[in-house]
Amino acid sequence: MASLTKRARRVLRRSGWAGLRLVTSALPVSWRRRAEPYARYLDMLLLDHLIIRLFFPNRHRLSDQAWRAAQPLPHQIRDVARRGVRTVVNLRGQLDTSTYAYEQAACREAGINLVDYRVRSRAAPTRDEVLGARELFKTVEYPILMHCKSGADRVGLMSALYLHTRHQIPIADARNQLSLRYGHIRQADTGILDHFLEAYLAYAEKTPISFYEWVETVYDPKDVEARLHSQSWANRVVDKIFRRE
Repeated sequence: MASLTKRARRVLRRSGWAGLRLVTSALPVSWRRRAEPYARYLDMLLLDHLIIRLFFPNRHRLSDQAWRAAQPLPHQIRDVARRGVRTVVNLRGQLDTSTYAYEQAACREAGINLVDYRVRSRAAPTRDEVLGARELFKTVEYPILMHCKSGADRVGLMSALYLHTRHQIPIADARNQLSLRYGHIRQADTGILDHFLEAYLAYAEKTPISFYEWVETVYDPKDVEARLHSQSWANRVVDKIFRRE
């Protein structure tokens, strides 16, 4: 059901962008060339809900080498470049959207590396995704800014992994990056990310083991997903009001 809802939202987004393109296509060619960038910007602000990020970027510092945030707008990318950020880690993946096109262009113009590393918010991460995050934190050029769409769920998980991997913060403390403070609601389907970290803590309490050793030898995503019991009110807030991915 959740996957059907997400597909339906993608169809509506494409329809919205198709409507904007239809309006601009009625203009003379010279006008159309001038209007399309504005139409794409409108698509980014309204259909991808980034107008909220003009007022609430949800940006927080993790360390002197890392930030976490919601999807940045072009002027916000220029701002973090002035602050010394060398790499933007995009956790939404490569999308055929105006937002991603603007992000690519803004990073290129600011001389920032753009790294696409897709993370899911409503499924337990695979073993490869977790181990790949560890490798990413070893090889990426710092300082970095990590972001998802809202700066609450996917970037919360990756922030916890960053703090544990780079700064040896225990998972019991690093998991606080998944918090209502950042807009994360664990009672929704996005609570699967909390269950993932808590599964390790529960196992390690009985059988002491390092986090990455547990991931490599014990972790079972299906077992974590079987423990999820989300609440309908929380999913309505996350999906209908906050419009999370």
